Parts: sequence; C-alpha cells; structure tokens
Amino acid sequence: MGFTIGGIREIRSGSRRRGRSSECTTVAEFTGLWSWDVVPGARAAAGACSCGRSDCHAPGAHPLDFAPEVPAGATLDEVGRAWAEVPGASVMLPVGRAFDVIEVAEPAGRRALTRLERMGLPLGPVTATPEGRAHFFVAPGAAAELPELLYRMGWDDQTHLDLRGLGPGTHITAPPSDRGGLGPVRWLRPPELDSATRPPAARLLLGTLAYVAHRSRV
Repeated sequence: MGFTIGGIREIRSGSRRRGRSSECTTVAEFTGLWSWDVVPGARAAAGACSCGRSDCHAPGAHPLDFAPEVPAGATLDEVGRAWAEVPGASVMLPVGRAFDVIEVAEPAGRRALTRLERMGLPLGPVTATPEGRAHFFVAPGAAAELPELLYRMGWDDQTHLDLRGLGPGTHITAPPSDRGGLGPVRWLRPPELDSATRPPAARLLLGTLAYVAHRSRV
C-alpha cells in the first residue's frame, strides 16, 4: 500500500486537480512515503480547544479521542476519506513506533544541528514548535534509554540540561499544523528517504545535544 517516489509526485501534482486538501496530501506523504502512523489532532482558538472540553489540559495540542488514527501505508484516497470525518484537524504523530524524540530548547537545537551536520553524523528529521522547542527524531527506544545514556556520558542531571526524551504514549504535532493556537510547527530538517524510515540511534547525537544544551544554560 506504500507509495513510490513517482506516486508521491502524482500526489503532489494531482492533488489540486482532484480537489484534495493540503492536509490530505501531507498525511498521505507521512503514511505512504515515511511509513508513519498519523492521528487527527485538536486545534485551539482564543484559548479554547476544538475537543469541546472546558477543562482541556492541552488545548489544541492533543489527539482527538473520537478520531481513529490513519495507519502507515494508507493511500491518498484512504487518507481523504478519513480526514473528511475530521475537517480542519491538526496532524499529529504518535511517538515510540517508527521513532522516538529528543527534545531540547530550539536555540540549542539549532546550534546542535549545525554542529552535527558539520560532523557528518547521520540525522533524522528535526522540527521546531511555536513554544520554542526542537524535536530530533531518533530510533525507537531512545526515551527509555536516555537516562542511562546520559549517565554513561557523564551527565548526571538530565533535568538541568533541559533535554528530555519522548517515547510511547506521547504525540507530537507535525508540520505545518498549528499547535495550541500559537502558530505552525516547522521543519528544521525535513524528512528524507533514508533518515525518516531509519532514524539514527540516540547515542550518535546525544553527546553534542547534551553539550550544547549545557552550554546554553551556563
């Protein structure tokens, strides 16, 4: 059910002809090209969440409880039918399946990304949120291993670094969806064929991320 590169080009060129929404095209690329599951998410306006709960703990920044996820491999037609049930939903990605996430402050993340690129280390996708956080996509299992990995590298206090791992049970908002009514999530490093389907092991990036995060706080 996956897409070839030619199939993605057809999605991009034919989406407007068939009247597909940009959200459907984006979701179809995520499911078909990158093999990610996608979950419809809430949106926020004027502090109110589209989920309708007045006591919502994360307005515009959580999956919609009633909306089924769109599985990896879903085609554009399947995505279109699913998204027709939740028009205007944000695009969210479940963490802990195809990837885990290492989160740092965006300024530190940008500096670390520049260093890592200069070093020629393998890198996965990286996003920036309107709250000022950077999300580095890494291989699944990283969140559980993070405290031990940091300890082995000589970083005893993970919280002092303002660096944390996101794993199973969490979701991130995907570009270009709005998060919490604060603005869109952006790619700092967009997905590519090799890195999106095979994100790097956290240990390859963690030393640089921890060092830059530490230097940003002193």
